[in-house]
Amino acid sequence: MKLRPIKTEADYQATLKAIELLFNAAPNTPESDRLDVLSTLVEAYEKEHCAIELPDPIEAIQYYMDTRGWSRHDLESCLGSRANVTEVLSRKRPLTLEMIRKLNQELGIPAEILIQPYELMQTSA
Repeated sequence: MKLRPIKTEADYQATLKAIELLFNAAPNTPESDRLDVLSTLVEAYEKEHCAIELPDPIEAIQYYMDTRGWSRHDLESCLGSRANVTEVLSRKRPLTLEMIRKLNQELGIPAEILIQPYELMQTSA
């Protein structure tokens, strides 16, 4: 396979097959160099054509809680109070900058996920 930019889905699939054949290449060999170059090409193509959307902030909080075995009570340290936890998780209150910082530090949720805009529930006045 001649090295060239990946421009089509067919190019992408062919490059993935070439990578698979080189996957066990010994370090510091022409094959491992070729693997590095092909991997870089695939990464660039995927970044442009296969972008994965960030998850919804509230769904991300719930996922991180579930995977760490956290309860709503545990979330109070990040969101400030039981009422805040309820209102944030039910989408009645937006996350504040301080809440985002604490969620990032304590749960490890990336800030770029938490700062995204998201739908709040409309409250009747």
